[in-house]
Amino acid sequence: MSATGANEPGGAAVSTLRLLISCPDRPGIIASVSRFLFEAGANIVRSDQYSTDPEGGTFFLRMEFTLPPEAGEGFTERFGLAVAEPFDMRWRLWNSAARKRVSVLVSRYDHCLLELLWRWRRRQLDAEIVLVASNHPDLREDVEGFDLPYHHIPVTPETKPQAEAELLSLLGGQCDLVVLARYMQILSGDFLSRLGLPIINIHHSFLPAFAGAEPYAQAKQRGVKLIGATAHYVTEELDAGPIIEQDVIRVSHRDDVSTLARLGADIERTVLSRAVQSHCEDRVLRHRNTTVVF
Repeated sequence: MSATGANEPGGAAVSTLRLLISCPDRPGIIASVSRFLFEAGANIVRSDQYSTDPEGGTFFLRMEFTLPPEAGEGFTERFGLAVAEPFDMRWRLWNSAARKRVSVLVSRYDHCLLELLWRWRRRQLDAEIVLVASNHPDLREDVEGFDLPYHHIPVTPETKPQAEAELLSLLGGQCDLVVLARYMQILSGDFLSRLGLPIINIHHSFLPAFAGAEPYAQAKQRGVKLIGATAHYVTEELDAGPIIEQDVIRVSHRDDVSTLARLGADIERTVLSRAVQSHCEDRVLRHRNTTVVF
């Protein structure tokens, strides 16, 4: 599969493109890709690869290359026929000049949201945040201070289907990625399938430990000495999607639940920001329920 449309090669300037590939491992993959790019007039500027097992495993490749504008016409179709199909590749191509459009969902906690907005405003996030939506009105002033639209979509157990339908209408065609910055709602399987976009969530524990609600209280009850945060792709199974980024901080028996939450908030904001950055730089390849992050 390949990314097309606005992300295809072309334009008036030299394009820097990102190519991501996963396929059954066998000899000749890199040689075939490199030969095709050379013959197309491309110049490879960065390349990373990984194999789960050279004997029958899965091969992963991320390449960045420049391509002159005159070489862009028909590039994706030719690559698909000449290289991708013979090697049974899953692949995508992204023009780095097109920043990924990101929508953020949030509830009342502001720390992860504001970290993303701060990095976005300082051009430290390789993405374009296009909107923020929340099931509470609390953060409207903060978001509008960044000149971004804020959409309040209340959710109750009785109105959840209607709220999800409104969210789908809001997000459809507006973004390439959805980020849950402590959005304290479980999204239905129907919503996930109909949205059809990657969704990144931040969970305030070092998964798979303490999934679900109140992980800091669970951590206190178990007397753990490390707490952490996990950014992962959302799947229908709660807090069980492929993990992108994690980190931890040391804690003590003297720390109560509120202290754990305060310490953990620092980890949450940085872990989520790193995960979003990795995704937007096309550094993450999903493999079953895991990820390869270059």
